[in-house]
Amino acid sequence: MAIIVNGNTLARVIREESAHEFRALTSNSGVPPGAAIVQITEEASATVYTRHLQRAFTEAGVDVRLHVCPSTTAPDEAAALVRQLSGDSAIHAIQIQTPLPAQVSLESLLEELDPAKDVDGIHPLNAGRLAQGRPSIVPATPLGGLEILLHHRVEIAGARAVVVGRSVEVGRPMASLLLQHDATVTMCHSRTRALDALTREADILAVAAGRPGLVTGAMIRPGAAVIDFGTNVVDGKTVGDVQPDAADRAGLLTPVPGGTGPVTTAMLLRNTLLLFRRAVENRS
Repeated sequence: MAIIVNGNTLARVIREESAHEFRALTSNSGVPPGAAIVQITEEASATVYTRHLQRAFTEAGVDVRLHVCPSTTAPDEAAALVRQLSGDSAIHAIQIQTPLPAQVSLESLLEELDPAKDVDGIHPLNAGRLAQGRPSIVPATPLGGLEILLHHRVEIAGARAVVVGRSVEVGRPMASLLLQHDATVTMCHSRTRALDALTREADILAVAAGRPGLVTGAMIRPGAAVIDFGTNVVDGKTVGDVQPDAADRAGLLTPVPGGTGPVTTAMLLRNTLLLFRRAVENRS
């Protein structure tokens, strides 16, 4: 049976450490940390998450501004908001909630986003630095997946890793992180043939395909570390991309919910701390 990761426990430790560092840095610099969350929809599920994130920031001592805009917001209005926040010296981190309404493209908002305030690590400049193996802000979800592997002392160097999913937010940065830690990485996606043959070779399997139950227990190498990034709603329940029978073969497994989700929020705090520290150092 697999070790089932308790993401809430790990996230609590990271959040407490971040809060302590925020207090120390604020005390030494006299500068309060500030963050902004941009949500361009009134959907209840998005609002629940942003309120949760707002509470996490507040508990860590970060002054957070929540900007909730209607889904009918014009593209130029959305871009102007991000431009204004990027130019606000009291804001050190900006988080743009996705998905966005059809008329507002993420690319148009990223053009207005200061890369030095990109807490999600999705600005082309930050994504490029990560791909080149240079110091960068890393998207919180894959960064959380890596943190789980490191926390549980999974041997990454020399391991065969398979990443299922190629999104710029999760799959691609996860592959880059594993490469930087000397894993041999194979990336798979919806067009990959004989997916099961590849996943059965993986010592580390990271799944971010957005397809509920895509990976079955039979597709997993016995003893493998399995990181399930999937967040899918099926019949009113949140389920992952990996089926529950994976626990019978994996050595380590992140459950859904309660696995990578809480750690993602904690890593957003850690990213905010990094951006805040850089801003304070640049003032000196």
